[in-house]
Amino acid sequence: MTTSQSESATREAAAALTGVETTARSIEEAAVEPATGITGAQSLVRSLEAIGVDVVFGIPGGAILPLYDPLFDSKVRHVLVRHEQGAGHAATGYAQATGRVGVCMATSGPGATNLVTPLADAYMDSVPMVAITGQVPSGAIGTDAFQEADIRGITMPITKHNFLVTDAADIPQRIAEAFHLASTGRPGPVLVDVPKDVLQATTDFAWPPRMDLPGYRPTTRPHGKQVREAAALIAGASRPVLYVGGGVLKAGATEELAELAALTGAPVVTTLMARGAFPDSSPQHLGMPGMHGTVAAVTALQKSDVLVALGARFDDRVTGQLSTFAPDALVVHADIDPAEIGKNRKADVPIVGDAKETIGQLVTALRAEHEAGRTPDLAEWWSQLDDWRDRYPLGYDEPEDGALSPQYVIERLGAIAGPDAIYTSGVGQHQMWAAQFIKYEKPGTWLNSGGLGTMGYAVPAAMGAKQGMPETTVWAIDGDGCFQMTNQELATCAIEGIPIKVAVINNGNLGMVRQWQTLFYEGRYSNTKLHAQNADGTPKPVRIPDFVTLAEALGCVGLRCESKDDVDAVIEKAMAITDAPVVIDFVVGSDAQVWPMVAAGSSNDDILAARDVRPVFGEGQV
Repeated sequence: MTTSQSESATREAAAALTGVETTARSIEEAAVEPATGITGAQSLVRSLEAIGVDVVFGIPGGAILPLYDPLFDSKVRHVLVRHEQGAGHAATGYAQATGRVGVCMATSGPGATNLVTPLADAYMDSVPMVAITGQVPSGAIGTDAFQEADIRGITMPITKHNFLVTDAADIPQRIAEAFHLASTGRPGPVLVDVPKDVLQATTDFAWPPRMDLPGYRPTTRPHGKQVREAAALIAGASRPVLYVGGGVLKAGATEELAELAALTGAPVVTTLMARGAFPDSSPQHLGMPGMHGTVAAVTALQKSDVLVALGARFDDRVTGQLSTFAPDALVVHADIDPAEIGKNRKADVPIVGDAKETIGQLVTALRAEHEAGRTPDLAEWWSQLDDWRDRYPLGYDEPEDGALSPQYVIERLGAIAGPDAIYTSGVGQHQMWAAQFIKYEKPGTWLNSGGLGTMGYAVPAAMGAKQGMPETTVWAIDGDGCFQMTNQELATCAIEGIPIKVAVINNGNLGMVRQWQTLFYEGRYSNTKLHAQNADGTPKPVRIPDFVTLAEALGCVGLRCESKDDVDAVIEKAMAITDAPVVIDFVVGSDAQVWPMVAAGSSNDDILAARDVRPVFGEGQV
C-alpha cells in the first residue's frame, strides 16, 4: 500500500466514525498535543482520551500495572470491578445502552481469561467493545511464564479481531484501529494485548494516527437492484412479515423501520435482541417470535409468503426446526454481514448493507411501487393475524398454592418503572418473562445476553448501563441462580456511586432447567434446587443466602416481597431510593413456567400456547 493510499484509508476510516456514536469525538476531530519521551502506557492512556473514552471497567494486576499509573492522573474514569467478567459485561451494558464502544481492562493470564465469557457474549450479540489486556514481557512470551496465557489465540474465534502490540510506537494506531473495527460494519469485540515491556518502553505520541486495515471495507450501501427487487416482492405479497433483528438497533434504524412498517402495513415481529426497535403499543406489532414468542408472531412467520428479515440471522431459537420454518415464504434478507446471508436460510433477495441505509432505500423503492399502482390488500391477512392474537394472547395463571407469581412481579415492575427505564436481565425464565411482560417502546431499553445466554450478565450490565446513562433508571431483573454468579459487583456499584436497582426473582431453583426437567425428564429435578434441603428433599426454612442481608453487606438497600398485595409498594419504595443500589428479593413460586413454547428441535408448527394447549387454526385459514 502506498503512502497516499494509507492516508486515504485513514481518512475513510476516520470519516466512518463520524456520525457513529461510538465515542465522544471522531478520530479526525480530536485535537491532541503530541508528546515525546513518554511511556507506552502513557501513550495508551492518551489514545483513549483522544478517542473520547470516558469510562473503563477493570482490575489491575502485575502485567498491566504500568498502564494503571498514568490512568491515575487521567480524565478517563476507571471503575474498579470485583471480577473481570463483571468488567466485560459492564462494558457490554454500557455499549448497548449508549451506542458507544464499551471498554474493559484486565491483566495477563487469569485476568485476561476471565474476559473470555463477556467477549464471547459480545461477539454473539454484535456489541462494540474493546478489551485491553496486559501481557507478560515480550521475551517471556512462549515460556509459560507466571500468569502467561495466549489470550490472542484463546479469543481469536470470539473476537472480531485482536492485536498483540510489539512496539510502543504502534499503540495509538492499534487503539484507533480497534475502535474502528469494533464500531463499524457488524459491531463486535476487539482485543488489544500489550506486553509489560511495551507499556514501559519510551516512545513518542501523535494523534490522529495512520490506520492500516487492508481488506476491511464493510459494505454499508445496499445494491440498488436488490433493493428494487425486494420492493417488488413486498408490493406483490399477500402475507408479508417484517422480521426485525438486533441489527436494526445497532444501525440506529428504528425511525426508518417505523416508516417502512407504516408504508407496507405489514405485521412486525421483533426478536429477543430487537425488543424496543418497534413499539409494543403499535397495533402492527405481533410481539416476539421464537421458542417463547407469541403465538401470533410465530404463526405469522410460518404462514407468511414474503419474509423480510432486517438485521436478523435466522437463529435456531427463532426458526425452530429449520427445515420446516416458513415453508411457503420468499425471503428478503438484509444484513451488513454477508456471511449471515444464506447461512441458515436461503435468501431469494439478498441485500448486503447497513440497516439504516437499506431500509431507507427500501422505503423509497416501495413508494415507487405504490405510485405505479402496486399496493397489496392485506385485509384478509390482518383478519387472520388479529384472530390468532385475540385467541392466544400472552397470559399466565396465578399459582394455585397462593405463592407470588413471577410474571405478575415483572409486569408490575415494567408498569411502574415505565418505558423510559432501562431493563437488563440474566438468562432463563425471568429473561423470557421480562421480554414478554414489560412493554418496550424505545430502543436501548432492553439489554440481555441473547446469543450466548450468559448467566450473571444482568447486574454488571446494569452497572455499565447506569454509568453510561446516569439520569436513567436502570433495573436488573435476575434469577436467584444468575444473581449468585456476579452479585459481588453490587459492592462496586455501592462504592462507585452507581445506584442500580435489582429485582431478584427468587424461586429457589434454576428455573428454566427445572421447567425442562418437568416437561421432558418426568419431573426428576436433578441438581436444580438452590435452597437448603432436609434429608427428604423438602426445603429448610433457613435462607441460604439471605439476599436482603447479602445486599446490605454489599452496601445496598435490601428489601423483600412475598405477597402480591405488597408488590407495588415495594417497587415504589425502591424507585424512591436514588442514592444507593437497591435489591428486592421477590420470593415467588417454584412451579411457574414460560409459555408459549416451541420445544427445542421442534417445528414452529408445534407451538404450545400453554401446557397441553395447542392452537387450533380455523377452516379456511392459511
